[in-house]
Amino acid sequence: MTQRPSSPGRSLGLLADLYQLTMACGYWKSGMADHEAVFHLTFRRHPFGSGFTVACGLGPAVDFLEEFRFDETDRNYLQTLRGNDGKPLFEKTFLEHLGKLKLSCDIDAIPEGTVVFPDEPLLRVRGPLIECQLLETALLNIVNFQTLIATKAARVVMAAGEAPVLEFGLRRAQGIDGGLAATRAAYVGGCEGTSNTLAGKLLGIPVRGTHAHSWVMSFAAEEEAFQTYAGVMPNNCLFLVDTYDTINGVRRAIRAGKWLREQGHEMVGIRLDSGDLASLSARSRQMLDDEGFPKAVIVASSDLDEYAIDTLNKRGARVDVWGVGTRLATAYDEPALGGVYKLSALRKAGGTWQYKLKLSEEPAKVSNPGILGVRRFSQQGRFVADVIYNEEETLPASWTLVDPANPGSRYAVSPDYQAEELLEPVLRQGTSVYESPPIEELRAYCRQQLSRLDEGIKKLEQPSRYRVGLEEGLYNLRSSLVAQARQPGRESASG
Repeated sequence: MTQRPSSPGRSLGLLADLYQLTMACGYWKSGMADHEAVFHLTFRRHPFGSGFTVACGLGPAVDFLEEFRFDETDRNYLQTLRGNDGKPLFEKTFLEHLGKLKLSCDIDAIPEGTVVFPDEPLLRVRGPLIECQLLETALLNIVNFQTLIATKAARVVMAAGEAPVLEFGLRRAQGIDGGLAATRAAYVGGCEGTSNTLAGKLLGIPVRGTHAHSWVMSFAAEEEAFQTYAGVMPNNCLFLVDTYDTINGVRRAIRAGKWLREQGHEMVGIRLDSGDLASLSARSRQMLDDEGFPKAVIVASSDLDEYAIDTLNKRGARVDVWGVGTRLATAYDEPALGGVYKLSALRKAGGTWQYKLKLSEEPAKVSNPGILGVRRFSQQGRFVADVIYNEEETLPASWTLVDPANPGSRYAVSPDYQAEELLEPVLRQGTSVYESPPIEELRAYCRQQLSRLDEGIKKLEQPSRYRVGLEEGLYNLRSSLVAQARQPGRESASG
Protein backbone atom coordinates (compact mmCIF):
# COMPACT_ATOMS: atom_id res chain seq x y z
CA MET A 1 0.00 0.00 0.00
CA THR A 2 1.44 3.38 -0.99
CA GLN A 3 2.52 5.78 1.72
CA ARG A 4 2.22 8.80 -0.57
CA PRO A 5 -0.25 11.36 0.81
CA SER A 6 -1.04 12.54 -2.68
CA SER A 7 0.01 11.82 -6.25
CA PRO A 8 -0.06 15.11 -8.09
CA GLY A 9 1.32 13.60 -11.30
CA ARG A 10 3.68 16.50 -11.82
CA SER A 11 7.18 17.62 -10.97
CA LEU A 12 7.60 18.90 -7.43
CA GLY A 13 11.09 20.36 -7.84
CA LEU A 14 9.63 23.82 -7.26
CA LEU A 15 8.33 22.82 -3.82
CA ALA A 16 10.94 25.21 -2.48
CA ASP A 17 11.28 28.74 -1.22
CA LEU A 18 12.74 31.03 -3.87
CA TYR A 19 15.89 31.57 -1.87
CA GLN A 20 16.76 27.88 -2.21
CA LEU A 21 16.90 28.44 -5.96
CA THR A 22 18.76 31.72 -5.80
CA MET A 23 21.37 30.15 -3.50
CA ALA A 24 21.60 27.12 -5.80
CA CYS A 25 22.27 29.47 -8.69
CA GLY A 26 24.87 31.26 -6.61
CA TYR A 27 26.66 28.00 -5.75
CA TRP A 28 26.63 27.03 -9.43
CA LYS A 29 27.99 30.36 -10.66
CA SER A 30 30.69 30.53 -7.98
CA GLY A 31 31.94 26.99 -8.55
CA MET A 32 30.68 25.63 -5.22
CA ALA A 33 27.80 23.51 -6.48
CA ASP A 34 29.74 20.26 -6.19
CA HIS A 35 31.31 20.92 -2.81
CA GLU A 36 30.33 18.10 -0.48
CA ALA A 37 27.98 19.26 2.26
CA VAL A 38 26.18 17.80 5.25
CA PHE A 39 22.86 19.16 6.51
CA HIS A 40 20.75 17.97 9.43
CA LEU A 41 17.00 18.33 9.95
CA THR A 42 16.33 18.81 13.67
CA PHE A 43 13.86 20.49 16.01
CA ARG A 44 14.62 22.59 19.08
CA ARG A 45 11.85 21.76 21.53
CA HIS A 46 8.96 19.35 21.96
CA PRO A 47 5.53 20.58 20.82
CA PHE A 48 2.53 20.81 23.17
CA GLY A 49 4.75 20.85 26.27
CA SER A 50 5.29 17.14 25.64
CA GLY A 51 8.13 15.07 27.04
CA PHE A 52 8.62 13.28 23.72
CA THR A 53 8.06 13.69 19.98
CA VAL A 54 7.14 11.02 17.41
CA ALA A 55 9.12 11.08 14.14
CA CYS A 56 6.88 10.85 11.08
CA GLY A 57 6.77 11.68 7.37
CA LEU A 58 9.76 9.68 6.13
CA GLY A 59 7.72 7.55 3.70
CA PRO A 60 6.23 10.56 1.88
CA ALA A 61 9.63 12.27 1.97
CA VAL A 62 11.18 9.29 0.18
CA ASP A 63 8.35 9.40 -2.38
CA PHE A 64 9.22 13.04 -3.01
CA LEU A 65 12.94 12.30 -3.33
CA GLU A 66 12.37 9.49 -5.81
CA GLU A 67 10.47 11.83 -8.12
CA PHE A 68 12.63 14.93 -7.60
CA ARG A 69 13.33 16.76 -10.84
CA PHE A 70 12.90 20.05 -12.67
CA ASP A 71 10.84 19.41 -15.77
CA GLU A 72 10.42 21.67 -18.76
CA THR A 73 7.40 23.47 -17.29
CA ASP A 74 9.40 24.22 -14.12
CA ARG A 75 12.27 25.67 -16.13
CA ASN A 76 9.94 27.67 -18.35
CA TYR A 77 8.35 29.21 -15.27
CA LEU A 78 11.71 30.07 -13.71
CA GLN A 79 12.71 31.73 -16.96
CA THR A 80 9.86 34.22 -16.49
CA LEU A 81 11.15 35.48 -13.14
CA ARG A 82 12.84 38.88 -13.17
CA GLY A 83 15.25 40.73 -10.92
CA ASN A 84 14.81 44.31 -9.81
CA ASP A 85 16.46 45.48 -13.04
CA GLY A 86 13.82 43.77 -15.13
CA LYS A 87 16.28 41.21 -16.48
CA PRO A 88 15.92 37.43 -16.06
CA LEU A 89 16.66 36.26 -12.53
CA PHE A 90 18.21 33.00 -13.71
CA GLU A 91 20.57 32.43 -16.61
CA LYS A 92 19.44 29.99 -19.27
CA THR A 93 22.53 27.84 -18.74
CA PHE A 94 21.67 27.47 -15.03
CA LEU A 95 18.15 26.38 -15.91
CA GLU A 96 19.61 23.84 -18.33
CA HIS A 97 21.76 22.58 -15.46
CA LEU A 98 18.64 22.14 -13.31
CA GLY A 99 17.02 20.14 -16.11
CA LYS A 100 19.92 17.67 -16.09
CA LEU A 101 20.20 17.50 -12.31
CA LYS A 102 19.78 14.02 -10.79
CA LEU A 103 20.03 13.46 -7.08
CA SER A 104 23.27 11.84 -5.93
CA CYS A 105 22.91 12.46 -2.17
CA ASP A 106 23.24 10.03 0.69
CA ILE A 107 20.39 10.44 3.17
CA ASP A 108 20.00 8.75 6.55
CA ALA A 109 16.95 9.10 8.78
CA ILE A 110 15.39 8.02 12.05
CA PRO A 111 12.54 5.58 11.24
CA GLU A 112 8.94 6.75 11.48
CA GLY A 113 7.25 6.05 14.77
CA THR A 114 10.48 6.44 16.75
CA VAL A 115 10.32 8.65 19.84
CA VAL A 116 12.81 11.48 19.36
CA PHE A 117 14.09 14.48 21.26
CA PRO A 118 15.34 18.03 20.58
CA ASP A 119 18.55 18.53 18.58
CA GLU A 120 18.61 14.93 17.33
CA PRO A 121 18.88 14.79 13.51
CA LEU A 122 15.69 13.28 12.12
CA LEU A 123 17.38 13.35 8.71
CA ARG A 124 21.01 13.72 7.65
CA VAL A 125 21.57 14.81 4.05
CA ARG A 126 25.06 14.46 2.56
CA GLY A 127 26.03 15.24 -1.01
CA PRO A 128 26.66 18.08 -3.48
CA LEU A 129 25.90 21.41 -1.85
CA ILE A 130 23.46 22.46 -4.57
CA GLU A 131 21.37 19.30 -4.12
CA CYS A 132 21.30 19.46 -0.35
CA GLN A 133 20.16 23.08 -0.50
CA LEU A 134 17.38 22.46 -3.00
CA LEU A 135 15.85 19.75 -0.76
CA GLU A 136 15.58 21.91 2.36
CA THR A 137 12.09 23.34 2.17
CA ALA A 138 10.34 20.22 0.92
CA LEU A 139 11.87 17.97 3.58
CA LEU A 140 10.95 20.43 6.31
CA ASN A 141 7.42 20.76 4.94
CA ILE A 142 6.82 17.01 4.92
CA VAL A 143 8.58 15.98 8.12
CA ASN A 144 7.65 18.96 10.32
CA PHE A 145 3.90 18.61 9.86
CA GLN A 146 3.60 14.86 10.07
CA THR A 147 5.90 14.69 13.10
CA LEU A 148 3.75 17.33 14.78
CA ILE A 149 0.48 15.47 14.13
CA ALA A 150 1.87 12.05 15.06
CA THR A 151 3.01 13.51 18.38
CA LYS A 152 -0.41 15.06 19.02
CA ALA A 153 -2.12 11.78 18.17
CA ALA A 154 0.12 9.81 20.52
CA ARG A 155 -0.76 12.17 23.37
CA VAL A 156 -4.48 11.96 22.62
CA VAL A 157 -4.35 8.16 22.45
CA MET A 158 -2.51 7.95 25.77
CA ALA A 159 -5.13 10.19 27.40
CA ALA A 160 -7.88 7.95 26.04
CA GLY A 161 -6.41 4.88 27.73
CA GLU A 162 -8.04 1.67 26.51
CA ALA A 163 -10.70 3.45 24.42
CA PRO A 164 -9.92 3.74 20.68
CA VAL A 165 -9.45 7.17 19.08
CA LEU A 166 -10.76 7.99 15.61
CA GLU A 167 -9.43 10.93 13.58
CA PHE A 168 -12.30 13.15 12.38
CA GLY A 169 -10.42 16.27 11.25
CA LEU A 170 -10.60 16.35 7.44
CA ARG A 171 -13.25 19.09 7.17
CA ARG A 172 -11.08 21.55 9.08
CA ALA A 173 -7.65 20.41 7.97
CA GLN A 174 -5.36 22.68 5.98
CA GLY A 175 -6.37 21.70 2.47
CA ILE A 176 -6.49 18.35 0.68
CA ASP A 177 -2.84 17.42 1.10
CA GLY A 178 -2.88 18.69 4.69
CA GLY A 179 -5.89 16.54 5.46
CA LEU A 180 -4.34 13.41 3.97
CA ALA A 181 -1.00 14.01 5.68
CA ALA A 182 -2.73 14.62 9.01
CA THR A 183 -4.75 11.41 8.72
CA ARG A 184 -1.62 9.41 7.91
CA ALA A 185 0.36 10.88 10.79
CA ALA A 186 -2.52 10.48 13.23
CA TYR A 187 -2.73 6.79 12.38
CA VAL A 188 1.02 6.31 12.85
CA GLY A 189 0.66 8.09 16.19
CA GLY A 190 -1.93 5.60 17.38
CA CYS A 191 -5.42 6.43 16.11
CA GLU A 192 -7.46 3.39 15.11
CA GLY A 193 -9.28 4.83 12.13
CA THR A 194 -10.46 7.94 10.30
CA SER A 195 -13.51 9.48 8.68
CA ASN A 196 -11.30 10.33 5.66
CA THR A 197 -12.29 7.89 2.92
CA LEU A 198 -9.62 9.11 0.47
CA ALA A 199 -7.00 8.26 3.08
CA GLY A 200 -8.66 4.87 3.38
CA LYS A 201 -8.23 4.30 -0.34
CA LEU A 202 -4.70 5.69 -0.69
CA LEU A 203 -3.20 4.60 2.61
CA GLY A 204 -5.21 1.59 3.75
CA ILE A 205 -6.38 3.23 6.97
CA PRO A 206 -9.68 1.88 8.40
CA VAL A 207 -12.59 4.28 7.83
CA ARG A 208 -15.47 4.88 10.23
CA GLY A 209 -18.61 7.03 10.29
CA THR A 210 -22.39 7.05 9.91
CA HIS A 211 -24.56 10.19 9.69
CA ALA A 212 -24.52 13.87 10.67
CA HIS A 213 -27.03 16.30 12.15
CA SER A 214 -28.20 17.16 8.63
CA TRP A 215 -29.62 13.66 8.27
CA VAL A 216 -31.79 14.11 11.35
CA MET A 217 -32.79 17.63 10.33
CA SER A 218 -33.88 16.38 6.89
CA PHE A 219 -36.84 14.54 8.43
CA ALA A 220 -39.96 15.77 10.19
CA ALA A 221 -38.98 13.97 13.41
CA GLU A 222 -35.83 12.49 14.92
CA GLU A 223 -37.44 9.08 15.34
CA GLU A 224 -38.30 8.98 11.65
CA ALA A 225 -34.69 9.89 10.80
CA PHE A 226 -33.31 7.06 12.94
CA GLN A 227 -35.87 4.55 11.67
CA THR A 228 -35.17 5.45 8.04
CA TYR A 229 -31.41 5.22 8.55
CA ALA A 230 -31.84 1.83 10.21
CA GLY A 231 -33.76 0.67 7.17
CA VAL A 232 -31.28 1.85 4.56
CA MET A 233 -28.03 1.19 6.45
CA PRO A 234 -28.81 -1.60 8.92
CA ASN A 235 -25.21 -2.76 9.31
CA ASN A 236 -23.77 0.65 10.14
CA CYS A 237 -26.16 2.25 12.65
CA LEU A 238 -24.41 4.55 15.06
CA PHE A 239 -26.98 7.24 15.80
CA LEU A 240 -26.04 10.87 16.44
CA VAL A 241 -28.39 11.69 19.32
CA ASP A 242 -27.82 15.36 20.22
CA THR A 243 -29.55 17.23 17.38
CA TYR A 244 -32.42 18.38 19.62
CA ASP A 245 -32.38 16.79 23.08
CA THR A 246 -29.69 14.24 23.88
CA ILE A 247 -31.53 12.01 26.38
CA ASN A 248 -34.63 11.85 24.20
CA GLY A 249 -32.33 11.13 21.28
CA VAL A 250 -30.92 8.15 23.18
CA ARG A 251 -34.43 6.86 23.81
CA ARG A 252 -35.25 7.10 20.11
CA ALA A 253 -31.99 5.40 19.16
CA ILE A 254 -32.87 2.55 21.51
CA ARG A 255 -36.27 2.12 19.83
CA ALA A 256 -34.56 2.04 16.43
CA GLY A 257 -32.05 -0.44 17.85
CA LYS A 258 -34.85 -2.78 18.98
CA TRP A 259 -36.39 -2.63 15.51
CA LEU A 260 -32.99 -3.45 13.99
CA ARG A 261 -32.66 -6.45 16.29
CA GLU A 262 -36.02 -7.74 15.10
CA GLN A 263 -34.67 -7.59 11.55
CA GLY A 264 -31.58 -9.58 12.52
CA HIS A 265 -29.15 -6.66 12.90
CA GLU A 266 -27.50 -4.93 15.84
CA MET A 267 -27.18 -1.23 16.53
CA VAL A 268 -23.52 -0.17 16.67
CA GLY A 269 -24.21 2.52 19.24
CA ILE A 270 -24.70 6.26 19.69
CA ARG A 271 -22.60 9.41 19.29
CA LEU A 272 -22.57 12.38 21.65
CA ASP A 273 -21.35 15.61 20.07
CA SER A 274 -22.24 18.32 22.59
CA GLY A 275 -23.14 19.02 26.18
CA ASP A 276 -21.63 17.62 29.37
CA LEU A 277 -20.07 14.51 27.89
CA ALA A 278 -19.19 13.01 31.25
CA SER A 279 -22.72 13.05 32.68
CA LEU A 280 -24.45 12.39 29.36
CA SER A 281 -22.26 9.38 28.61
CA ALA A 282 -22.84 7.93 32.09
CA ARG A 283 -26.61 8.34 31.80
CA SER A 284 -26.63 7.01 28.23
CA ARG A 285 -24.65 3.94 29.31
CA GLN A 286 -27.19 3.19 32.00
CA MET A 287 -30.09 3.58 29.55
CA LEU A 288 -28.47 1.34 26.95
CA ASP A 289 -27.64 -1.34 29.51
CA ASP A 290 -31.13 -1.24 31.03
CA GLU A 291 -32.72 -1.71 27.60
CA GLY A 292 -30.56 -4.68 26.65
CA PHE A 293 -27.78 -3.00 24.67
CA PRO A 294 -24.65 -3.51 26.83
CA LYS A 295 -22.46 -3.91 23.73
CA ALA A 296 -23.67 -0.71 22.04
CA VAL A 297 -20.75 1.72 22.02
CA ILE A 298 -20.82 5.35 23.04
CA VAL A 299 -18.75 7.58 20.78
CA ALA A 300 -17.92 11.11 21.96
CA SER A 301 -16.74 14.01 19.82
CA SER A 302 -16.97 17.84 20.21
CA ASP A 303 -13.67 19.79 20.12
CA LEU A 304 -11.73 17.16 22.02
CA ASP A 305 -8.02 16.96 22.69
CA GLU A 306 -5.83 15.10 25.19
CA TYR A 307 -6.62 17.52 28.02
CA ALA A 308 -10.39 17.37 27.51
CA ILE A 309 -10.34 13.57 27.31
CA ASP A 310 -8.19 13.29 30.42
CA THR A 311 -10.56 15.56 32.34
CA LEU A 312 -13.63 13.67 31.16
CA ASN A 313 -12.11 10.34 32.13
CA LYS A 314 -11.29 11.66 35.59
CA ARG A 315 -14.94 12.73 35.90
CA GLY A 316 -16.11 9.21 35.18
CA ALA A 317 -17.12 9.49 31.53
CA ARG A 318 -18.43 6.24 30.04
CA VAL A 319 -17.07 6.69 26.54
CA ASP A 320 -16.05 3.69 24.44
CA VAL A 321 -14.63 5.53 21.41
CA TRP A 322 -13.29 9.08 21.11
CA GLY A 323 -13.67 11.04 17.87
CA VAL A 324 -11.07 13.78 17.71
CA GLY A 325 -11.10 16.24 14.83
CA THR A 326 -10.00 19.86 14.62
CA ARG A 327 -7.62 19.89 17.56
CA LEU A 328 -5.80 16.84 16.23
CA ALA A 329 -5.69 17.33 12.47
CA THR A 330 -4.67 20.99 12.77
CA ALA A 331 -2.51 20.66 15.92
CA TYR A 332 -4.80 23.43 17.13
CA ASP A 333 -2.84 24.53 20.21
CA GLU A 334 0.58 24.58 18.51
CA PRO A 335 0.29 24.36 14.73
CA ALA A 336 4.00 24.17 13.81
CA LEU A 337 6.88 21.99 14.94
CA GLY A 338 9.61 24.51 14.20
CA GLY A 339 12.05 22.06 12.68
CA VAL A 340 15.21 23.50 11.11
CA TYR A 341 17.68 22.38 8.45
CA LYS A 342 21.27 23.46 9.09
CA LEU A 343 24.61 23.09 7.36
CA SER A 344 27.10 21.32 9.65
CA ALA A 345 30.05 20.34 7.43
CA LEU A 346 31.49 21.33 4.04
CA ARG A 347 34.51 20.35 1.97
CA LYS A 348 35.93 20.70 -1.52
CA ALA A 349 36.51 17.58 -3.57
CA GLY A 350 39.45 15.77 -2.02
CA GLY A 351 39.66 18.29 0.81
CA THR A 352 39.18 18.06 4.55
CA TRP A 353 35.94 18.72 6.33
CA GLN A 354 35.27 22.23 7.53
CA TYR A 355 32.81 21.94 10.41
CA LYS A 356 30.09 24.58 10.50
CA LEU A 357 27.69 25.90 13.07
CA LYS A 358 25.15 28.67 13.30
CA LEU A 359 25.84 31.07 16.14
CA SER A 360 23.05 32.79 18.05
CA GLU A 361 22.53 34.94 21.09
CA GLU A 362 19.94 32.33 22.06
CA PRO A 363 21.82 29.21 23.23
CA ALA A 364 19.04 26.89 22.01
CA LYS A 365 19.56 28.16 18.46
CA VAL A 366 23.28 27.35 18.27
CA SER A 367 23.51 24.40 15.87
CA ASN A 368 25.79 21.40 16.23
CA PRO A 369 28.78 20.88 13.90
CA GLY A 370 29.97 17.65 12.34
CA ILE A 371 28.49 14.60 10.64
CA LEU A 372 26.10 13.61 13.33
CA GLY A 373 24.80 10.27 14.52
CA VAL A 374 22.48 9.39 17.38
CA ARG A 375 23.05 6.44 19.68
CA ARG A 376 20.32 5.31 22.08
CA PHE A 377 21.07 3.43 25.30
CA SER A 378 18.60 1.11 27.01
CA GLN A 379 18.45 -0.88 30.21
CA GLN A 380 16.12 -3.86 30.54
CA GLY A 381 14.11 -2.65 27.56
CA ARG A 382 13.67 0.92 28.87
CA PHE A 383 15.20 3.88 27.06
CA VAL A 384 17.76 5.53 29.33
CA ALA A 385 19.65 8.17 27.32
CA ASP A 386 20.52 9.38 23.81
CA VAL A 387 23.87 10.73 22.75
CA ILE A 388 24.52 12.88 19.66
CA TYR A 389 28.05 12.40 18.32
CA ASN A 390 30.28 13.18 15.33
CA GLU A 391 30.71 10.10 13.16
CA GLU A 392 33.93 11.47 11.65
CA GLU A 393 35.75 11.34 14.97
CA THR A 394 37.09 8.27 16.76
CA LEU A 395 34.33 6.88 18.95
CA PRO A 396 35.13 6.86 22.66
CA ALA A 397 35.63 3.69 24.67
CA SER A 398 33.15 5.04 27.20
CA TRP A 399 30.39 7.56 26.58
CA THR A 400 29.85 10.78 28.51
CA LEU A 401 26.88 13.01 27.72
CA VAL A 402 27.10 16.76 28.12
CA ASP A 403 24.04 19.01 28.23
CA PRO A 404 25.00 22.16 26.22
CA ALA A 405 22.47 24.20 28.21
CA ASN A 406 24.10 23.07 31.46
CA PRO A 407 27.69 21.94 30.74
CA GLY A 408 28.25 21.08 34.37
CA SER A 409 25.64 18.37 34.00
CA ARG A 410 27.44 15.30 32.66
CA TYR A 411 26.26 11.72 32.55
CA ALA A 412 28.51 8.68 32.18
CA VAL A 413 26.76 5.88 30.31
CA SER A 414 27.03 2.48 31.95
CA PRO A 415 28.92 -0.07 29.82
CA ASP A 416 26.14 -2.53 30.66
CA TYR A 417 23.52 -0.57 28.71
CA GLN A 418 22.38 -1.84 25.32
CA ALA A 419 23.09 0.54 22.43
CA GLU A 420 21.45 1.10 19.05
CA GLU A 421 22.02 3.55 16.22
CA LEU A 422 18.92 5.55 15.32
CA LEU A 423 19.84 6.81 11.85
CA GLU A 424 19.29 4.31 9.03
CA PRO A 425 20.18 4.54 5.31
CA VAL A 426 17.46 5.96 3.08
CA LEU A 427 19.23 7.11 -0.11
CA ARG A 428 22.63 6.13 -1.44
CA GLN A 429 23.98 8.09 -4.40
CA GLY A 430 20.48 9.41 -4.97
CA THR A 431 18.87 5.96 -5.18
CA SER A 432 16.40 4.81 -2.54
CA VAL A 433 17.58 1.91 -0.39
CA TYR A 434 14.58 2.25 1.91
CA GLU A 435 11.20 0.59 1.72
CA SER A 436 8.58 2.19 3.92
CA PRO A 437 6.91 -0.43 6.13
CA PRO A 438 3.14 -0.92 5.87
CA ILE A 439 1.34 1.75 7.83
CA GLU A 440 0.01 -0.83 10.30
CA GLU A 441 3.61 -1.74 11.15
CA LEU A 442 4.52 1.93 11.65
CA ARG A 443 1.61 2.32 14.06
CA ALA A 444 2.59 -0.81 16.00
CA TYR A 445 6.22 0.33 16.12
CA CYS A 446 5.20 3.72 17.53
CA ARG A 447 3.15 2.00 20.24
CA GLN A 448 6.13 -0.21 21.11
CA GLN A 449 8.45 2.80 21.25
CA LEU A 450 6.16 4.64 23.65
CA SER A 451 5.97 1.57 25.89
CA ARG A 452 9.73 1.81 26.41
CA LEU A 453 9.60 5.34 27.83
CA ASP A 454 9.33 5.96 31.56
CA GLU A 455 5.82 6.97 32.56
CA GLY A 456 6.98 10.36 33.84
CA ILE A 457 8.14 11.34 30.36
CA LYS A 458 4.67 10.59 28.98
CA LYS A 459 2.76 12.80 31.43
CA LEU A 460 0.47 15.29 29.69
CA GLU A 461 1.65 18.16 31.85
CA GLN A 462 5.05 18.86 33.38
CA PRO A 463 6.60 15.65 32.07
CA SER A 464 9.97 14.37 33.23
CA ARG A 465 12.89 15.18 30.98
CA TYR A 466 14.54 12.42 29.00
CA ARG A 467 18.34 12.45 29.11
CA VAL A 468 19.87 13.67 25.83
CA GLY A 469 23.30 15.20 25.39
CA LEU A 470 26.30 15.71 23.17
CA GLU A 471 29.17 13.26 23.28
CA GLU A 472 31.96 14.95 25.21
CA GLY A 473 34.24 15.28 22.17
CA LEU A 474 31.46 16.85 20.11
CA TYR A 475 30.65 19.24 22.93
CA ASN A 476 34.32 20.30 23.07
CA LEU A 477 34.38 20.82 19.27
CA ARG A 478 31.19 22.87 19.45
CA SER A 479 32.57 25.02 22.29
CA SER A 480 35.79 25.61 20.37
CA LEU A 481 33.95 26.72 17.23
CA VAL A 482 31.66 29.00 19.22
CA ALA A 483 34.70 30.62 20.85
CA GLN A 484 36.39 31.08 17.45
CA ALA A 485 33.28 32.58 15.90
CA ARG A 486 32.98 35.10 18.71
CA GLN A 487 36.52 36.40 18.27
CA PRO A 488 36.65 39.93 16.81
CA GLY A 489 36.82 39.83 13.03
CA ARG A 490 35.62 36.24 12.74
CA GLU A 491 32.47 35.95 10.62
CA SER A 492 32.14 32.19 10.32
CA ALA A 493 32.63 29.12 12.40
CA SER A 494 34.63 26.23 11.01
CA GLY A 495 37.38 23.85 11.97
